[in-house]
Amino acid sequence: MTKPAYFIIDVKIHNPEGMKPYAEKVAETYKAFGGKRIVYGAKAEALEGTVPEGQIVILQFDSIEKAKAWHDSPEYQAIIDYRLAASEGNAYLVEGIAG
Repeated sequence: MTKPAYFIIDVKIHNPEGMKPYAEKVAETYKAFGGKRIVYGAKAEALEGTVPEGQIVILQFDSIEKAKAWHDSPEYQAIIDYRLAASEGNAYLVEGIAG
């Protein structure tokens, strides 16, 4: 049974205008790989430890392979530099539990 995968990012945007080209195109890149957004721009509340400094975004994919294929795709790589230049943060790829 395939395990789902989650791309999780804690992103702090310091240049909203510079982020626009990324924001306008990112959905079409992950949807092409079966990805769906399950959390967008949410603020986290710390129950233990420290609160992430940015906004939380979580994308769900059918498998870790599909998530990696999306991240490495020419379509996503064509826009990632906009995000990297306009923000700072931490991004993780986490494998879920087979249901």
